[in-house]
Amino acid sequence: MLNTIRMKPTLLVLAAGMGSRYGGLKQLDGLGPNGEIILDYSVEDAIRAGFGKVVFVIRHSFENEFRARINAEHYGHRIEVHYAFQELDCLPEGFTVPEGREKPWGTNHAILMAKDLIHEPFAIINADDFYGRDAFQVMADHLRTLDGATGRYCMVGYRLENTLSENGTVSRGVCQTDPQGLLIGMTERTAIARTPQGIAYTDPDGSSHPLPADATVSMNLFGFTPDYFAKSEALFVQFLRDHGHELKSEYYIPFAVNTFIADGTATMQVLHTTAQWFGVTYKEDRPMVVARLRQLHEQGVY
Repeated sequence: MLNTIRMKPTLLVLAAGMGSRYGGLKQLDGLGPNGEIILDYSVEDAIRAGFGKVVFVIRHSFENEFRARINAEHYGHRIEVHYAFQELDCLPEGFTVPEGREKPWGTNHAILMAKDLIHEPFAIINADDFYGRDAFQVMADHLRTLDGATGRYCMVGYRLENTLSENGTVSRGVCQTDPQGLLIGMTERTAIARTPQGIAYTDPDGSSHPLPADATVSMNLFGFTPDYFAKSEALFVQFLRDHGHELKSEYYIPFAVNTFIADGTATMQVLHTTAQWFGVTYKEDRPMVVARLRQLHEQGVY
């Protein structure tokens, strides 16, 4: 009897940001009861869900600190670990960084830094967000069905009420899907918060509008087949032709995804999770995150 090898998807972690609203390198802030960082929980959940490799996108400026912190953890021998680097001058041939630019090129540029390390379906996460075990399992199960596929992308959608901060407003991409669960649109809503009347967002003109608690929102947990690298690299070239001279324009994941959906070269399946998302969006969120992680340990989840 022939042995079948079960494809293991890869987890791509975007960790090059410095967390400007929080201050400092919050990816390495010990929040768990034993000094665990949020990223420890994400990798643990990914291992349990069946991911076989993790690729961290970082910057050279904090490489030693990051490697020392990651290598000190127990999961290094349980999953294949690689590093990629996002720097301003990592550009396609023929392009240079405009004088005076300091801002990174964005999340989709970060993904491109891992193109030589990933050849299987993969998920992407932010290093400083807690996504929940169910979200990783839902994503891994779906990615395993995509081995050899092209243009079949996915994302995990969260219930809006499971993603809010008690210490300030948030922005969320509210998703619209067709009857097959494919993404047909995502509307960015800003200044979302709980009010005495329920959840609502505020327009720039100050007017308030209600949002349903069970609205499906994106928390940037996307899944892609490996053809995404070539497609988004070609689009990045066009982006640089149009915006490469600007000092603050960024090449974001939603821009690329929306382009490929619009031109019919890809679809995005919206997966659903019961998981609770949380993160240190504001400094004041830290005690809540610490308390929630302690509770998960007391419940035996970790």
